[in-house]
Amino acid sequence: MNTIDDRALDSLSVAPDDSSGGRDPRQDAGQDKSIAKRLQKNPDSVDARLDNGLDETMDGSDPVSISEPNGGGEPAPSSGYDEAAEQERQRDA
Repeated sequence: MNTIDDRALDSLSVAPDDSSGGRDPRQDAGQDKSIAKRLQKNPDSVDARLDNGLDETMDGSDPVSISEPNGGGEPAPSSGYDEAAEQERQRDA
């Protein structure tokens, strides 16, 4: 039976070397204190909210946390679904 050489597996690893004792805390999101200060000073500032959202977002994969479907706290507009009409269609089928 063939066995895999552990040294070969270690050479293929893409994980960073953890010999330093862990992750650098600067890698955590939301570290820019100047953005937090601007947001606290003016919570209605779209620019400050956007900067904060970008600071807390994983690059390239997460949508910016400030984004909203229609720009407000209201739900997205209806697709036009009419429950009564749908029930009528189901009865006729």
